[in-house]
Amino acid sequence: MSIIVFILVLIALILVHEFGHFLAAKWSGMRVDEFGIGYPPRAWGKKIGETLYSINWLPFGGFVKIYGEDPEPGAVPSPRAFSARPRILQALVLVAGIAMNLVFAWVLISGTLALGTARALSAEEVERAPDAVLAVANVLPGSPAAEAGLAQGDSILAIEGAGGSYEGANPDLFTAFISEHEAGLPLTMQVRSLAGEERTVTAATRKGIVASDPERAALGVAVAPVGTVKVPWYEAPIEGAVLTWEITKDVAIALIAFFGGLLTFTADLSQVAGPVGIAGAVGDASATGLVALMTITALISINLALINLLPIPALDGGRLLFVIIESIIRRPIPATFANSVNAIGFGLLILLMVIVTASDIFKIVG
Repeated sequence: MSIIVFILVLIALILVHEFGHFLAAKWSGMRVDEFGIGYPPRAWGKKIGETLYSINWLPFGGFVKIYGEDPEPGAVPSPRAFSARPRILQALVLVAGIAMNLVFAWVLISGTLALGTARALSAEEVERAPDAVLAVANVLPGSPAAEAGLAQGDSILAIEGAGGSYEGANPDLFTAFISEHEAGLPLTMQVRSLAGEERTVTAATRKGIVASDPERAALGVAVAPVGTVKVPWYEAPIEGAVLTWEITKDVAIALIAFFGGLLTFTADLSQVAGPVGIAGAVGDASATGLVALMTITALISINLALINLLPIPALDGGRLLFVIIESIIRRPIPATFANSVNAIGFGLLILLMVIVTASDIFKIVG
């Protein structure tokens, strides 16, 4: 089932990207010969106007075929060919696919905010989150909490001691309850792990755990309220735009660091996921629920957009670089040279994909 979900996500992401190229090409007056779902061989096709709309047998995305996008050496392009249109329009068509992936991510992120997604809560939001719990943010090594087996990501559902009990998601009340408990006496906690398994944990408070207040009894655990809060539908697009921008910046920084590491042979492939790893992540997200699936799809869409923007031959960013160079030198780059460079770039991308996929497999079997 996870493979089917992954294929559907892949189709959606690529079709959104190609649809951006399609719309921009049509608007720019270029001739679009075909817009296809999947890859040939063709299963069905219908020509509307000058464009053939097709469904193909290999369900791994889609494509748009713009006339004159890859000119043949010595050919005289039609006025409506991609290569014959003003370079500003060529650049617009190339960027449109990238922009559409970012727009798609924004729509998905806004949707998750409107539907409600689990996240850290402010004190004001705790009351509005029906599923609010105290999540373990940090466990001090060697502390009673660590010795009892509490781990980062666990949720503390309830705590009980000789002086009473506490259930809630207010970290201040939780800390006060522990501090008022006599040091050395056990506390019993109902805990739920990230996997959803509930267990009972017993730990005794000790003094000297908190360096700034050594006389205060503590467990050595930091907690934070976590829960699901829905953003009003009219605010979701605004907050979604802000969150999309922040995620895009973080992804861009990570990609620059990774490709910089490739150039210096210091890249950490263990931190990168290829098709196998992404398929696993999508499968896990789909098992968690719709909001999780929308979130991982948005993250992949942002990654796809930024990777395509890289100035690497065979990617949109590489073709965009050619357009910029042609604008500067005021003449077309020879088609033979452009095609050769694109072929080399494509070969390097395939090599990188093979290496990352091998890394994914080693993570699984290792």
